[in-house]
Amino acid sequence: MEPLDVIGWAGSALLVWSLLQSRLLRLRVLNLLGCLVLIGFNAAAEVWPMVGLNVVLAVINIWYLARLVATRHDDKAYQVVEVRTDDGFLAHILRTHHDDIVRFNPGFTVDGLDRRDAAAFLVVNVDEVAGVVIFHATGDGTAQVELDYVTERYRDLTPGEFVFRRSRYFADRGCRTVITPPGMRSPYYARLGFERSGDAFVLRLAD
Repeated sequence: MEPLDVIGWAGSALLVWSLLQSRLLRLRVLNLLGCLVLIGFNAAAEVWPMVGLNVVLAVINIWYLARLVATRHDDKAYQVVEVRTDDGFLAHILRTHHDDIVRFNPGFTVDGLDRRDAAAFLVVNVDEVAGVVIFHATGDGTAQVELDYVTERYRDLTPGEFVFRRSRYFADRGCRTVITPPGMRSPYYARLGFERSGDAFVLRLAD
């Protein structure tokens, strides 16, 4: 097989692999890389219609990537909706994503949802649930997070941060300190001002 053929097959493989991705950001990055490889391959082979097609696809991917990156920390892109801990839709989300939730939050159970001091929030992008945060007030000014889960589609964008960026969710319940679930996989808290404490992270809210 000629080296140019190897490049063409590699670009095609990248495009196919990108379409198998559930995460939005990863899909766009891999698709863009595949387009760039195929632009070079088709230009070398002088297949100009395919060059034009992949240039257009690359521009579309760049536009979407720029939009994803620009809005990943934008309050206008995500809405935080508080729901009752016995809400049927919340139960549906927890049930549907149970295996994935346990994989990233190994200590989570639904047993604590009937606590009077528990609070639940859905992070929504347009009309799609991107994440769930559940915590309870311990009574000593601490909010213990029971669940901080992001659906696979939005995992590279960490939308759960929108709950932690708004101290009123905790202050309204008399909490000045937030403690994350112990042993959570792939934590992102350090860039939000949390400090590591053992196998959890702690955030002290400003007065």
